Order: sequence, then structure tokens, then C-alpha cells
Amino acid sequence: MRNNLISVFALLMGTLFLFLGNGLHGLLLPMRGAFEGYETTMLGLLGTSWASGFVLGCLLAPAIVKRIGHVRAFSGFASLIAIIALLTGILVDPIWWIVLRAVTGFSIAGTSMIIESWLNERATNESRGLIFSLYIAITLIGTVGGQMTVALGDVTTPILFMFAGILYCFAMLPTTLSTAASPQPLKQVRLDIPALFRTSPIACVGIVLIGISNGAFGTLGAVFGAQVGLTSSMIATMMSVAIFAGAVMQLPAGRMSDRIDRRIVLAALSAVAAAAGLALFVFQPANVTVLLVLTALYGAMANALYPIAVSHANDFASPEDFVKVSGGLLLLYGIGTIIGPTLGGPIMSAIGPYALFLVTCWAHILITAYAIFRSQRRAAKPAEMRDAYTTINPGTLMTPESLQLSPRALPQQQATADEQQEGETA
Repeated sequence: MRNNLISVFALLMGTLFLFLGNGLHGLLLPMRGAFEGYETTMLGLLGTSWASGFVLGCLLAPAIVKRIGHVRAFSGFASLIAIIALLTGILVDPIWWIVLRAVTGFSIAGTSMIIESWLNERATNESRGLIFSLYIAITLIGTVGGQMTVALGDVTTPILFMFAGILYCFAMLPTTLSTAASPQPLKQVRLDIPALFRTSPIACVGIVLIGISNGAFGTLGAVFGAQVGLTSSMIATMMSVAIFAGAVMQLPAGRMSDRIDRRIVLAALSAVAAAAGLALFVFQPANVTVLLVLTALYGAMANALYPIAVSHANDFASPEDFVKVSGGLLLLYGIGTIIGPTLGGPIMSAIGPYALFLVTCWAHILITAYAIFRSQRRAAKPAEMRDAYTTINPGTLMTPESLQLSPRALPQQQATADEQQEGETA
């Protein structure tokens, strides 16, 4: 076990630097754009563009890696990300930023999938759970750490863009310098919406709505903070508090969903998230402490929804279909994150910055209503027959390849290995 962890340490370090850069660059762009006075609609399209590129990367990057190899593909993707981080500090123009964000999203998906495939190759059945947990923790720590880095510099200068580029270059080193053999080809996920909907209607509808809410807040939260007069450090704190509160809330919410109908838990969490969003929209608190408390409450509820919805879908799927079901739901989440900033930007422009939480409020109200409706249409699985809840990252912090690393993917991997063995003996 110890030797196994040492062998993946370099890859986990590369992951840390990748998400440090991603957290910094992702927050820096909307903050700089708000300072430059760009339309909120245009800033929302930054998130739309990134999410679109990320989804396309999950679908198309495996073919690129198969064609040119893991190391060269990783070097190419990481180089593009670093170059774009530097270019966005030079080409301060919203149209260029929107175009370049799509390339960044595509490349982040590619680099993440390559790292995850290497981790999956080196994980044993005994170490898989620990490696998967470490990977989740590092992606969260990296994202939050990158966001907090914004407070250390001036967003109106190119310095932070340069620092983001440096972080991305550091992320390149562990994988490109590795002497380990390349792992197996990346898995390509097929999206079968009708089959997913038959398996779990609430998971399909709910995850699209979760993506809309999280996509809107993730992209436009920094714009909201700048427009209401928060300092750079306060904006970084607000965004980070929402992520950490969600991470802390996942375990108690998940354990509760193991005991009672997951749809009821989804409805309850969504109702509280809707209430927090409505309070922010109606009262528009000027006190920073009140704003942070309400944002933490919102983040705790909103960021705990995704893994519960995935667990509910897997309750009604075969264990060997975990990757297929979860991968399809991940891509549905990506579609939601494309829609969220696209809707949120114009609504904020028309009503004001606090209208961001009106968008999230409506998304969560719809989740609550549909979850209650579905709970009346189909009985819940008995607790002893449910798929055990596992903490996972929400949405675009994951790729289909990271699902292969999860311990819950072992039944499918065993089934695949058995099929290959039967083919060889036939």
C-alpha cells in the first residue's frame, strides 16, 4: 500500500498544480472583466464557453490521446492551457476570452483524464478507495487555494495571469517526466438519455437543474461580488466558503440519504438552498458577515445535491453500469452548466447583481417540486438494497475517467476483465 501511494505522489502533485491554476484563472477572468466594465451577459458566456469546451473534451479527448499517446497529448493540452493563461493577460478583450475559455475547458478535460487514467492504472483494489479520496481532496484544495491566491495580487495587472501560467507549467512536470509506461486508452462515454431517464427521472432532470444553478454561481459569483463592492479577498473568500461548506455537508447529507428516500433529501436540501438564494435576492444584505453566512448555507446545500442524485440513479442501475450511468449524468450536468451562465448573465444585467440568486432559487424550487412529485410515483428502494453513498466531486471537477478510479467502478471493471478472459480462451 505504501509503495503504491509513493508511486502516485507525483501525479497527485501534478493534479494539485493543475487545479491551483484552474481555481486562480477561473476566478481571475470574471473579476478582471467586471473591473473592465464588461457586460454581465458577456462574462456569463465565459462560463458557458468553458463548460462547452469541457464537455467536448470529455467526449473527444480520448480519441486524441489514442492517436498521439498520453505523454504528448498531456504536454500539448497543458501547454495550451499555460499559453492561454498568459494570452488572457495580454489580450484583454471579452470576445477573445470567450473563445480561449472554450479551448481551456477542452484542454483541462484532456489533462485531467490523462492524470486520472494513470492513477487508475496504478491503483490496486486495496488502495483504490484511499487514492480516490486523496484525488477528490486535492482537486478541492487546489481549486479553493487557487481562488484564494487572487487576494495576493492586483487583478488589474498581468501578474496573476502570469502566475496562473506558471502553475499550469508546474502541473506538466510530474507526468511528462514520469518513466512509467502509458496506461490503457481512455474510456469514451456514450450518452443514452432515454435509458438514463428510464433509470432515474429525478436524477436526469435534477442534475441538469443542479448544473444550471452551480454553473451560474460558479461563473457569475465573482461578478456579483465585484458589482456589490466586495474586495478581491472577500470575493475569493465567498467563493471558497461555498465550496468548503458543500464539501463538509456531503457526508451528513449522504448518510441521511442512505437511511431515507434520497428524493426527500434532495427536496429538503434544494428547498433550503432556494430559501438562502431568495433571502439574498430579497434582503440584499450589506453586511459582509451576513452575506458570507447566507452564501455558506447556500453552498452547503447546493454542492451536496450532485452526489445524492448520482447515488439515487445507481440505486436503480446494475452495479456494473456505474460508470455508464454516472458518466452520462456527468455530461447532463455539463449541459446544465452551459445553460446556467447563459441565463444568469442577461438576468443580472436586467435586474441587478442579486438576481444571480433568483436564478439559483428557481432552479432549486424546480428540483424540490419534481423530487416530491417523483417520490409519489415510484417507491424508494429499501435501505438494504441501495447503492452505498460515496462522496464525489460535483460536476466539472470530474471527468468520465475519474469515475473509473472510483471503488464503485470495480464491478464493471471485473465484468470487462471476465469478458476479455472469455474472449481469449474462446
